Parts: sequence; C-alpha cells; structure tokens
Amino acid sequence: MQVSVETTSGLGRRMTVQIPADQIDMQVQGKLQQLARSVRLDGFRPGKVPMSVVKKRYEAQVRQETAGELIASTYQDALQQENLKPAGDPNIEQTKNQPGMELEYVATFEVYPDIEPPEMGDITIERMVAEIQDSDIDNMIERLRKQRITWSKVERAAAEGDRLEIDFEGTVDGQPFSGNAAKNVPLELGSGSMIPGFEEQLAGVSAGEAKTIEVTFPDDYGSSEVAGKTAKFDVTVHSVSEARLPEVDDEFARAFGIGDGSLDQLREEIRRNMERELEAAVKSRVKQQVFDALLEKANIDIPASLIDSEVDALIKKDENAADAGGDRGKYEEEARRRVSLGLLIAEIIQRNQLQVDPERVRKTVENIAQSYEKPEEVVQWYYSNQEMLSGVQTLIMEDTVVEWVAEQAKSTEKSMTFDELMQA
Repeated sequence: MQVSVETTSGLGRRMTVQIPADQIDMQVQGKLQQLARSVRLDGFRPGKVPMSVVKKRYEAQVRQETAGELIASTYQDALQQENLKPAGDPNIEQTKNQPGMELEYVATFEVYPDIEPPEMGDITIERMVAEIQDSDIDNMIERLRKQRITWSKVERAAAEGDRLEIDFEGTVDGQPFSGNAAKNVPLELGSGSMIPGFEEQLAGVSAGEAKTIEVTFPDDYGSSEVAGKTAKFDVTVHSVSEARLPEVDDEFARAFGIGDGSLDQLREEIRRNMERELEAAVKSRVKQQVFDALLEKANIDIPASLIDSEVDALIKKDENAADAGGDRGKYEEEARRRVSLGLLIAEIIQRNQLQVDPERVRKTVENIAQSYEKPEEVVQWYYSNQEMLSGVQTLIMEDTVVEWVAEQAKSTEKSMTFDELMQA
C-alpha cells in the first residue's frame, strides 16, 4: 500500500492511497470462484456455470464491493502510517478501479490542530470572597415574607405597593389595536409590569373610579403596530388591596417545613442554603474566568467540520431553532467557543494525566438523588445508564481541569457582600 498526503489548507488534507493490483485482483478472483459454485443461471446446472459467464455478469459488482471492503480496511492503516488524526468524517472518492490496475482512492478531511495551552502562570483569577452576615439572613427572611404576601381590600386611595383589580381598553388615534383590552387584571403599583407611565397615573385612584390615561409605547416595543405611538386607556378600578406580610414567628418557620418550628432553626437552615449558593456562585465565577482566559490566550485553528457538528447539536437542542429560520450563523460563535474549550480541556487532561475521581462521581450522583423520593433507586439508575453517568463524569472532569488551572494561575481576592457576589 502506497500513501501520499498533501495539505490543501491549514488543516485540510488530501490523502491518496494505492493498493497493489494483484491484491484486489486476487480477492475479486476468489469471490468470483466462490460465486460460481453457488450461482444459478438459466441454461446451466448449479455449480456448472462457466467462469467466463460468471465473470462477465458479476465482475463489475464484485470488484466494486471488494474495493469498498479494501478502502474500509486500509483507511485507518493509512492514517496510522502517516500519523494523521482526522476531525470528522472523510470524503472518499475512488479514482482508479480497473482489472490489472492498482486500486486508488482519495480521502479528503481536516485534521485536529496541534494544541498549545497557554502558560498557566500568565492567567490571573480573581476570587470573590464573602461572609454571610446576620443582616444577609434578615434580608432573605424579608424576601421569604414577600413570597407569602396576602392582600386585603381597603377603602382608600391607591398608593405604590398596593394591588388594583382593573379593566382597561386602549386606542391609538381612536382605533383599537391587538391586545388593547382586558378585564379583571391584577396590577401591583410600582411593579413595572405595564408600559412606562401607566402605573404612575393610577396612584391615588379608588375602588369604583374610572380614569382615562395617556401613555406612549417605547420605540422598541415588541409590537410594531403601536411601537413609538401614543395611546389612550380607559381604566375602571374594581378594587384596591394592600399587602400584608406574615409575622416572623414560629408559625412562619413551620410554613417552610422546619422540624421544631423555631426561628433559630429557620435561620440556621437559611444560612446553610445561602452558604451552598455562595459556594456555587464562587465556583461558577472561577470556572468562567478560567475558560475565558484559556480562550483568550490560546490561538487555535479549529476544524470547520467540528464547528458544523456542534452547530447541528446546538440547533437540535434549541427548542426555538425553528424560529431562527435555519440561520446557522446564529449558533456559530457558541459552537466555536465550545469546540475550542473542548480541545483545550482535552489537551490539558492528556498532558497532565488528570483523571475523574470515582468517589467524587458517587458523591455528586448521591447529591442529585437527594431531591427525589427514593434516592437509592436514582443512584442505581445513574450507574446503570452510561449516558447519564458520562454526563456527570464530564462535568466533574471539567471541574477538575478548572481547579488544576486555578491552582497554577495567579490569584487575587476581592471582598464582597453576599448580595454583591450573587449579582456579580
């Protein structure tokens, strides 16, 4: 077998493979002889069909089948001989396949690039540091109170924070428009759920009152029918209700499933949850910085075939892909980022012989299972489903790489409050 390779572009390769004529001719002849012993043709007894007849009728088909088998069996050998690692499937074309001549085929493909990860000492990671204060827990309890607001009707003028129940009907230049009217709509003043100016003009209204207000739709409003236009709304107020927050007491604590129903235990549970959120946020931020730094400092020539495959995967995953109208360009930037990171991570893993810790995999699966009614069955299901288990292993491998890079990189610390860190 003779193999020659030429570069067609940066990562493009054209590999020509020639298989000696006697090798393919010998296989074709052997198959024809085997066929002659079993073929049935009119006018001949089974096994007595002359070879000349068998050859005339079947040689082209047998030669083509044999060529396909030889191409399949020699392609990997040729790659190994030339030390090539193709990215994606090749395009293979037979260029010679005639009796007495060598079999020749040409495979065109892209190869994986040589990856050179950046120097880890050139990367700087900013580690955010925060401590959970009593005031943070107080703020969280206040948020929980607001989740359990009850509304009580009042006989007074509406103020910010109150909830109205209204009917409205709008017109632009005296004409109705799509979605211009609704009945019995709950509206919390100050929530910003309506277009600018709508809620503000209802401050001071009372139950039973009717009012006409005028507002201008933003220029970037979702409906071009009314974007940038001024509308009049006739509003009827059915009721005004004020918010009532629950008392922070033992009953409030029991509402969140706290065992002994004590406020101290509720605060402790909130602290533990916030600590988990804090740890996850810091971890996510470090991971993002590591990935961004690797992409910024590494210059990778990416095979187009890998990007195309990743675009296909993103489109398949995106439930709204149909709305994109088949615009593959929408996904290319994300696909390029994913492929680049995948190549960099794989190279770092190989060079530094990083491995997935089985105990860490087990612990992660058990943590996932805790949110289900029968955790033991969920754990067993993960370990019997290689696809699901591989997903966990991949995430842990990513985390292992991130931790390794962060250990080698320079680092600084930035103190923040809990809220600042979570918003960041």
